[in-house]
Amino acid sequence: MGYRVVVVGATGNVGREILNILAEREFPADEVAAVASPKSTGDEIDFGDSGETLRVKNIEHFDFAGWHMALFAAGSEVSKAYAPKAAAAGCTVIDNSSLYRMDPDVPLIVPEVNPEAIAGYRRKNIIANPNCSTAQMVVALKPLHDFARIRRVVVATYQSVSGAGKSGMDELFEQSRNIFVGQANEPVKFTKQIAFNVIPHIDAFLDDGSTKEEWKMVVETKKILDPKIKVTATCVRVPVFVGHSEAINIEFENEISARDAQRILREAPGVMLVDKREDGGYVTPVEAVGEYATYVSRVREDPTVENGLSLWCVSDNLRKGAALNAVQIAELLGRKHLQKAA
Repeated sequence: MGYRVVVVGATGNVGREILNILAEREFPADEVAAVASPKSTGDEIDFGDSGETLRVKNIEHFDFAGWHMALFAAGSEVSKAYAPKAAAAGCTVIDNSSLYRMDPDVPLIVPEVNPEAIAGYRRKNIIANPNCSTAQMVVALKPLHDFARIRRVVVATYQSVSGAGKSGMDELFEQSRNIFVGQANEPVKFTKQIAFNVIPHIDAFLDDGSTKEEWKMVVETKKILDPKIKVTATCVRVPVFVGHSEAINIEFENEISARDAQRILREAPGVMLVDKREDGGYVTPVEAVGEYATYVSRVREDPTVENGLSLWCVSDNLRKGAALNAVQIAELLGRKHLQKAA
């Protein structure tokens, strides 16, 4: 017998991906409920490629009692309104929004990195999923940190428009088309033209000149991996539909060579090392789409600092950055803590 699972925000990009991955990985669910806003109530949605369709239920009237876990992918406002209700009803919440990530009573989990921290979910019956850029980065950093202890990380991200939702993807498509046919392409979702451009601005600006997206990467990396690590980030939106990339520079406390790093990453859980020093011997976002792995390429020593490395990291942000990580948390929760229905 399996679990009774709720997917909140099932009609959005991440919600649909969660359903796909639950089906792909044959998650042990006896029943899956697709839940969304009232405007989607009654719509039918595919449960991955299983051949099964789910009728969307209205979140405003949904009763979480009797359900084992709810994977929330509907944004902070929905999580704020309904996650505590689900948790109080005995349904463990796995939340993809930023709302609970820095709550000291809510574990922030990447299963390949800090699975032991999930035990803390009992305090609020809520588990947080990290920011998409943080998730893939810590998967790559964790095995290297275990070997040589990371002192400092400098990261520049190249984040796809899918990180901004369907409206971000639509805007890239429409602007690209409009430019080719000579029509107007005023930005709506983004602050500047995204087609054939890059925008060094994701989320709101903070008083120190950084953005909230950059702040998230800093504080989440510390919470997940090690509070002693110093992190500085520059987050950039690029005209790519799906797949986030990161150029990461790492300074270690102890000696580590590029060869050491390649050997470690080759065996690391969740990592796929593709690092040939030749044309095409690296991974780009296009190749990462639809895949589970966090890809690492371009591993090399940085001679400007003692014990320094640089590397390139790519992952499907709708998968490892969101949906896959949420499902992996659900799998971990099921293995370690929850009892299946009798």
